[in-house]
Amino acid sequence: MTQASDTATAPRLTSLSHGGGCGCKIAPGILAKLIGQSTLPKQFFPDLLVGTETADDAAVYRINDEQAIVATTDFFMPIVDDPRDFGRIAATNALSDIYAMGGTPLMALAIVGMPINVLPHETIAAILDGGASVCQEAGIPLAGGHSIDSVEPIYGLVGIGIVNPKQMKRNADAKAGDVLILGKPLGVGILSAALKKNLLDEAGYQSMVNATTLLNRPGAELSKLDGVHALTDVTGFGLLGHSLELARGAQLTVHLNAQDLPVLPGVLELAEQGIFTGASGRNWASYGEAVRLASHITDTQRALLTDPQTSGGLLVSCSPETVEQVLAIFRSGGFADAAIVGHMQAGPAEVHVA
Repeated sequence: MTQASDTATAPRLTSLSHGGGCGCKIAPGILAKLIGQSTLPKQFFPDLLVGTETADDAAVYRINDEQAIVATTDFFMPIVDDPRDFGRIAATNALSDIYAMGGTPLMALAIVGMPINVLPHETIAAILDGGASVCQEAGIPLAGGHSIDSVEPIYGLVGIGIVNPKQMKRNADAKAGDVLILGKPLGVGILSAALKKNLLDEAGYQSMVNATTLLNRPGAELSKLDGVHALTDVTGFGLLGHSLELARGAQLTVHLNAQDLPVLPGVLELAEQGIFTGASGRNWASYGEAVRLASHITDTQRALLTDPQTSGGLLVSCSPETVEQVLAIFRSGGFADAAIVGHMQAGPAEVHVA
């Protein structure tokens, strides 16, 4: 096949991928088994402060008492058809893992896999430009990367950042009595499923892009608060999956209030029509046995709770006395939908939803 040269007749980006955004993730149950068979014991590396042991957002390696390197990689297939938006969303999502550790990005490397003879080169260039624009917004260089000719389009970043080890926030250090605050509204996976079915209007599309391209910068400032005990970002495993990681890391019970969850416009109406991603069902199959849903929780609410978020919000576990500071940091950063969604309590490592 010769290289496509006419962007007007080029295929939709989402038509070239079997899944999109963080919905491409391997199901959490399968991933845990795969990682468990391939990971060296952490004790061989005493300066590795965060590895794979609690499914945290990024690796952290101590350089000295004041500095540690934060390293992460994240990439996926298209969640939208606009190439520049795809690049922006993928880059924002990748850098989020650095912010979720309380770190500040230093630089990034691009991960590029493209069907070079299927997509117009102008389309591929627009994807790369979108990613570069986010790095510029974050104030870091896009310093290189690696590319391959692949069957499906893939784009993402390796992110390198820095954090003070004393201020680093893991996903495993929540305390009983903590309040849970979510920085961004839910529903990205449901909107992306509607987009694939040509059921998403322009307003819905724009709200999805606005949410997924908002950098989680507050993480670096939140890390300086002693009352913030744990941080993570909500991505492909949905709010339930990433809440369960908090619960298992701290050996506590997460309590979520379904009626308090911030939701992107139009999402609940779409979910009530049965529009959601296949990853939502895979998520529930992987961890549903550790979730206790109140009898009044509807199928629509469960779909929202398991919905894979691409470039989702920070989930903060903080003391009750720190709540107003956390909310103020979010709101000053443009996160108007940040909301209290639950709390941590002594009990088994489960998630309870009321």
